[in-house]
Amino acid sequence: MNINWAHVHLMINHFPVLGVPGAILLLSYGLLRKSDEIKTLSFGVIVLVALLTIPVYLTGGEAAKAVKDLPGVTEAFVGRHEELAGLALVLIEVLGVMALAGLFLLRRSGSIPRWLVLLVLAASLVTAAVTGFTANLGGEIRHTEIRGKG
Repeated sequence: MNINWAHVHLMINHFPVLGVPGAILLLSYGLLRKSDEIKTLSFGVIVLVALLTIPVYLTGGEAAKAVKDLPGVTEAFVGRHEELAGLALVLIEVLGVMALAGLFLLRRSGSIPRWLVLLVLAASLVTAAVTGFTANLGGEIRHTEIRGKG
């Protein structure tokens, strides 16, 4: 089996793409059930996803080098993906810091403030949208069947 950076990048990029929506579902369920335990779990998932997103971003440059000379790969497709990946990384890391702050507040005061839970939920929705769009742009690099016309 031949594993290169492009392969590693493709395997681990699912952490943010699936992790953020998963955390949204958990957090929403925790809010509906009024369960502090589930909200706490969702904050932990967000922190974990933020940490796992760092190697996703760091392997991107090497993945780009691995595919740059393949047929159908253009700098335009790679560049659009790279630009949005930077924004997605920042959003996920900020989200992770917010969730970590919530966990520290929980440890200190015994609960995560409702305003922070709602803020994390809103930020998660934005982050999931940007992460999903980033993943789609990444898919367009090699998957001509998902590229738009033009």
